[in-house]
Amino acid sequence: QVQLVESGGGLVQAGGSLRLSCAASGSIFSINTMSWYRQAPGKQRELVANITPEGSTNYADSMKGRFTISRDNAKNTVHLQMNNLKPEDTAVYYCKARITTVSRFIVDSWGQGTQVTVSS
Repeated sequence: QVQLVESGGGLVQAGGSLRLSCAASGSIFSINTMSWYRQAPGKQRELVANITPEGSTNYADSMKGRFTISRDNAKNTVHLQMNNLKPEDTAVYYCKARITTVSRFIVDSWGQGTQVTVSS
């Protein structure tokens, strides 16, 4: 009933930038917290950043000062601006949103992931 679609991943050199986007669609009544996670090969999925509908943000320590999360509530989208990328940022990046559906069910919905590769 709800779907998240990420875009914007790719290959970039160390020190470069990428902007990820995630759009939510479907039977949406409202969206609470929107988040970005990442999972590198052989590692657990980890939180990158999240943002409330009011715009309050939270970042993992290693991303502070380099990554910026933002959202457009009118468009049901969330973005992740990633600057000064490092090879260790290489991972699949996932969007997650806590959504209240039009039927008033609360679901945690995940996107399919987008690959970010940072070359040294």
